[in-house]
Amino acid sequence: MDNTCLFCRIVAGEIPATVVHRTETTLAFRDIDPKAPTHVLVIPVEHYADVAVLAEANPSAAADLLAAAAAVAEAEGLTGDGFRVIFNTGRNGGQEVFHVHAHVVGGAPLGPMLAGK
Repeated sequence: MDNTCLFCRIVAGEIPATVVHRTETTLAFRDIDPKAPTHVLVIPVEHYADVAVLAEANPSAAADLLAAAAAVAEAEGLTGDGFRVIFNTGRNGGQEVFHVHAHVVGGAPLGPMLAGK
């Protein structure tokens, strides 16, 4: 755990979150600034800076993270019409919290992949 990391503090219960799914290795909670009708963040309970670091260091945890994202999409009723799983990696990729997290978004048409294209 990184005591300065927002998501590590959520895992530890120090910061409240609306949890929608939990496993031994993952935690999923609603984004506080949703970009779609459904916007859930899925994180590993262990701290990894980004998805590239996670994939290199612990492929099993990466698989658990994807499985949890799929379970969230199913539970949120997104599988019929579709959804996105997004990993922002690094500053240029738009990552704001440097604890790997997947955004599961859906519930409405999401538009183009990249803004301003």
